[in-house]
Amino acid sequence: MRQLTYYVGTTLDGFIAGPDGQFDFFPFEGDLAAALLAEYPETIPAHGRGPLGLDGAANKRFDTVLMGRATYEPGLAAGVAGPYPHLRQYVFSRTLARPDPAVEIVSTDPAAFVRDLKRQDGAGIWLCGGADLAGQLLAEIDELVIKRYPVVIGSGTPLFRAPFLPAGFTLTDSRVFNTGATITTYATNQK
Repeated sequence: MRQLTYYVGTTLDGFIAGPDGQFDFFPFEGDLAAALLAEYPETIPAHGRGPLGLDGAANKRFDTVLMGRATYEPGLAAGVAGPYPHLRQYVFSRTLARPDPAVEIVSTDPAAFVRDLKRQDGAGIWLCGGADLAGQLLAEIDELVIKRYPVVIGSGTPLFRAPFLPAGFTLTDSRVFNTGATITTYATNQK
């Protein structure tokens, strides 16, 4: 069965974006950037793949990406309707029209949709964001891969937006980079 991985960047104080959706304070440099390009090349959007030497690079872990509307809309506003054409792209929204034939808009229950995806053949499923979708899918998340950057922003979009319901995870890997960033990986205790 396929796994759902919430692979996401966060600040030290637990925010994945600023109050207005900003994320430009997450540096992409040094040994962290090298590790991300080597291990997660499919998480680089189409417009960045060529400049980073990833044209034609094979997907390593994921063949599907899930995005909430708030995660998807900044790219759409910049004219990028299908940011990950090398993946199956799903955007969860009850209000968006289908802006690109390669992007499927899902207006049904996210958890039921993900359970169905997990039963299908394929590679891993990447939950790209955001907080509301991650909160709705918390019980379906098999793995957390958290890129924690050495910055505090004070307010913004949290890692999860969900009702109080503690969910345990087990640390499976932790790495510290020269940039001061870390990548920690956790497996769910819920299954």
